[in-house]
Amino acid sequence: MAEPKVLVIVLAGGEGKRMLPLTQDRAKPAVPFGGSYRIIDFALSNFANSQYLKIVVLTQYKSHSLDRHISQTWRFSVRVRRRPHLSHGS
Repeated sequence: MAEPKVLVIVLAGGEGKRMLPLTQDRAKPAVPFGGSYRIIDFALSNFANSQYLKIVVLTQYKSHSLDRHISQTWRFSVRVRRRPHLSHGS
């Protein structure tokens, strides 16, 4: 089966207030689940197993642990670009 020509965009920036204290130091998608897995792993695994291999993960809230987990666990082409915060007046 040929690889689909689809770019998957995963929005993974949730604060997760209802999951406190688990989200006190990390984004909701980075919360551990079942040992070494994170919540985001289920979505990424489903896409990869469905042959959707062009995946972009957009992070926002406390993204350090999520970025680290993705770069250490998944073999994504690592192109991390941080955009500066823009004020509404710009």
